[in-house]
Amino acid sequence: MPLPIEDYALLGDSRGSALVGRDGSIDWLCVPRFDAAAVFSALLGDAEHGRWLLAPVASATSTRDYEDGSIILRTRWVTDGGEAETVEFMPTDGDTSSVVRRVTGISGTVRFRQELTVRPNFADIIPWVRQLPQRADAHRLLAIGGPDAVLVTGPRLHADGNRHVGEFTVAAGETVDVVLTWYPSWQETPVAGNVDQLLAETVARWDGWQPDTTHDGPYGPHVARSLTLLRALTHDRTGGIVAAATTSLPESFGGSRNWDYRYVWLRDASMTVSTLLRHGFFDEVGHWRSWLLRAIAGDPDDVQIMYGLAGERELPERELARLPGYEGATPVRTGNGAVDQFQADVLGEVLVCLDDARGAGLADPPESWALQRALLQRLERTKADPDNGIWEIRGEQQHFVHSRAMVWAGFDRAARAVREYRLPGDAGRWERLRDEVAADIAIHGVSATHGGFTQYFGTDEVDAALLQLPQVGFCAYDDPRMLATVERIEQQLMPDGFVMRYRPETGVDGLAGRENPFLTCSFWLVEQYARSGRRADGEALMERLLAVANDVGMLSEEYDPVAKRQAGNTPQALTHLALIRAADALGGALG
Repeated sequence: MPLPIEDYALLGDSRGSALVGRDGSIDWLCVPRFDAAAVFSALLGDAEHGRWLLAPVASATSTRDYEDGSIILRTRWVTDGGEAETVEFMPTDGDTSSVVRRVTGISGTVRFRQELTVRPNFADIIPWVRQLPQRADAHRLLAIGGPDAVLVTGPRLHADGNRHVGEFTVAAGETVDVVLTWYPSWQETPVAGNVDQLLAETVARWDGWQPDTTHDGPYGPHVARSLTLLRALTHDRTGGIVAAATTSLPESFGGSRNWDYRYVWLRDASMTVSTLLRHGFFDEVGHWRSWLLRAIAGDPDDVQIMYGLAGERELPERELARLPGYEGATPVRTGNGAVDQFQADVLGEVLVCLDDARGAGLADPPESWALQRALLQRLERTKADPDNGIWEIRGEQQHFVHSRAMVWAGFDRAARAVREYRLPGDAGRWERLRDEVAADIAIHGVSATHGGFTQYFGTDEVDAALLQLPQVGFCAYDDPRMLATVERIEQQLMPDGFVMRYRPETGVDGLAGRENPFLTCSFWLVEQYARSGRRADGEALMERLLAVANDVGMLSEEYDPVAKRQAGNTPQALTHLALIRAADALGGALG
């Protein structure tokens, strides 16, 4: 059985990722890319589906944290016989991908056990495993299956059924290194790198990334951790920013709302870039803008809502029956059928992001503005069409008010580009289109019953995505319509003190089952409170949300307030960038 979602910590090399549990077991490993077929899949099943355990043999307690400004994980193990520390990280090393686990004795002696079960391709392959000749007094175990090869260098492991096990002891001052290296099976077997050097290079890489952040308020440590996790979810070669490191962690335990988030959503990436900009990360913004230009190059009518890490367009959704799912939540999915949806808000959010970049002093290269003008042509053609909305409903398309407001924002930023930045274009036309959209929302998207904005035209239901309207300038935070919307959200979408996206029982999403409160929406409400004069309410909700984060500051997509557990894919980029916005808003409110 996998651990609770909040018991995992992320390891990554800004290309692939792993999740290591409090028990010392790496239950998830996707290399050499975030969206690769997993080598370890115990997270979506059990130990037989692949994992790598490294933990004391005797009963132990553990505490852990990341080194400042990095995702280098340090865990202190305490047993009756002594104390030891593990340092775990993923270095960036050419075309291979590695996980390094260094064990150091602190006091007394501690005996450690390893259990290794390699199962490439989401547990579809039982590899051939053999011992290689020792090299520099280190044993080497090689597992090959299909295109994947995994080399483990360190203390000797021996076969035990379909797994390999071994034990070793560390005394005070002693160090034992274990290195797992993935490489393409057709290439020559690599030599494991020097761990001292790999660690120094990894520390330097993270140190070199840290900017002078602008947040020095009471939530500074949470902002710093969230920024680091956002960087860890950004591919350092392509510039693509994945929505999360996992697939199929359930939104509702035992349910079927299980999706693959290891891809680049234009919306999520745009919001992430805007947040990074406000905190001084200009290089990452330029990298992502280059990714965007490559990914959506071509006919603007072919623009998708999401892409692969290098801009791939084919992301077919498949179900993996061989994996039983996290705590039995099925189906396990790879790919994402939402890739073919029409979500009218996405182009507006991209245009907002690129306007933010201009405002931060990053001038548009000629091809960037040409692309934006092409996107605006598509926005004009589709501005009145119903869509699937921000939440990717699989029911009937609607005229979602949030989507319409993002269309408004797209035209607004286009006009601003001409008026303020002297870029070529018809500002008057875009302003007229913007005003037409605003008038349409005023007529059809405001409830005559409660006076607030509605989820879509023709309903009195509300949607937490409406909290984004003042964020993009569609209305003021204290606009009477916005205040009425907040009151309705508090009445209908906060049964347990956290914010639901919408009421799934209305059937609008076309899916069976329930879901849990959405952490991003809860942070959006914090921002709304802070910017509309309700500072105390914002602080109270912020503290409630931060208490949900795990011991290393990670947050997933949702939270189950009854079971008091995180739910959904983790770490969720959208959650962490919303946390940063909320902290910035409260910092401003606090002066």
